[in-house]
Amino acid sequence: MAGSAAQRSGTASTVRRVWPAWTEWLGTAARLGLAVVWGWAGLAKIADPAEAAQAVRAYEILPEALVKPVGYALPFLELALALLLVIGFGVRLVAGVSALLLLAFIAGIASAWARGISIDCGCFGGGGAVDASQTEYLQEILRDTGFLLLAGWLLRRPRTRLSVDGWLAS
Repeated sequence: MAGSAAQRSGTASTVRRVWPAWTEWLGTAARLGLAVVWGWAGLAKIADPAEAAQAVRAYEILPEALVKPVGYALPFLELALALLLVIGFGVRLVAGVSALLLLAFIAGIASAWARGISIDCGCFGGGGAVDASQTEYLQEILRDTGFLLLAGWLLRRPRTRLSVDGWLAS
């Protein structure tokens, strides 16, 4: 029993040496990919905060008193997440916030779809009411689920290459 535990320990340390080499690079790709998504979304909305608020309003979920604050703040949050991911600072925390935000987006899109509301999600600018033939709810949910998988990877394995977190840890 003790010998097999020692063997397992030796195998685990061998795996640990090989595993991080590619997982840290995969994590870097996930981190930068998610940063591009947040940066693109934030930049698309920041130029027209009223349009961003209209996109939030179209979901018919939040009370009117929260529509403008959420619509105006969301691009700044997305850009902050993008910046933190690019530099690799607080990766696990940023991945957690990203996952929660993506879950909220998925729930909002699913809710609009289930209630028969015809809207453009406004994820990358625009947003608001559209003709029922122009909705793309399934594609939007699948896309955001893919982004959620990136965030999940970073939650599980936040250590990535070329990051402030890595520099601070060494």
